[in-house]
Amino acid sequence: MKRRDFLQHTLAASTLIGLGGTGLTSFTPSTKKITVLHTNDVHSHIDPFGPDDGRNPNQGGVARRASLINSIRKDNPNTLLLDAGDIFQGTPYFNYYGGELEFKLMSMLKYDVATIGNHDFDNSIEGLYAQLPHAKFDFVSANYDFSNTVLDTHVKPYKIIIKDGIKIGIFGLGVKLQGLVDKNMYKETVYLDPTETSQEMTKILKDDEQCDLIICLSHLGYHYKNHPERPSDLKLAAATKHIDLIIGGHTHTFLKKPTIVKNLEGKNMLVNQVGCYGINLGKIDFYFDGNKNKSANGTSIIV
Repeated sequence: MKRRDFLQHTLAASTLIGLGGTGLTSFTPSTKKITVLHTNDVHSHIDPFGPDDGRNPNQGGVARRASLINSIRKDNPNTLLLDAGDIFQGTPYFNYYGGELEFKLMSMLKYDVATIGNHDFDNSIEGLYAQLPHAKFDFVSANYDFSNTVLDTHVKPYKIIIKDGIKIGIFGLGVKLQGLVDKNMYKETVYLDPTETSQEMTKILKDDEQCDLIICLSHLGYHYKNHPERPSDLKLAAATKHIDLIIGGHTHTFLKKPTIVKNLEGKNMLVNQVGCYGINLGKIDFYFDGNKNKSANGTSIIV
């Protein structure tokens, strides 16, 4: 994809919205821009789909994603790259290398932070732990208590990154493993309520750490129409405050642009998910004025 065409594609699908109850009235030289790129449920898809694939011909692939990411980083050095889990399982690459290749490639792409999905336990929690030396990025999960497992101290509840003076707090959430993953695979991992955990995290990140932007990396799933009792990104967004963006996974939901949700205080926040298999790359631009009021736009880019 040519650079000009890519930029036009991005802008055409974007809508500027105000977050936190206020929007930017104008763009000035003091306006700061933070770009958040994200993937989810890549499921060990290293290569692009072939030209004869019925649903996704000539789409995806790590090399193409790398080219897109590099192009965006040239436009804005203040760019984050995040993943919402289920990095493992789906192609022979995982069966043969056990996750080593996935982590090495993500490290080459310079991912900043990822959370853990249910399929990331498919070689057991020990198998996941064994691959961590190949990951040159951080894992966050606030509602998986790993205290009595080999992942203790290796996965943090949240990570703080500062870009151009903007303090960004990123925390992770995982889906309930019981009934979804064999107990022998996740061992003594304890699942905590995601809404209560989010309230604790946002209090820490907003009040204690004074973050300007709060992002949740969620592997809960976008929405469950037939199971409304299940925790989901849309339910979480409406039941919490101070989160600016939920980057989701698990349900393989293809969104052309982020969903705008009113949070507990009636303020706008964003929920996004880009399907699966590395077919799309999510892109959210946050704009901050001199008083750190923020607005955002976002889109899903076909790789």
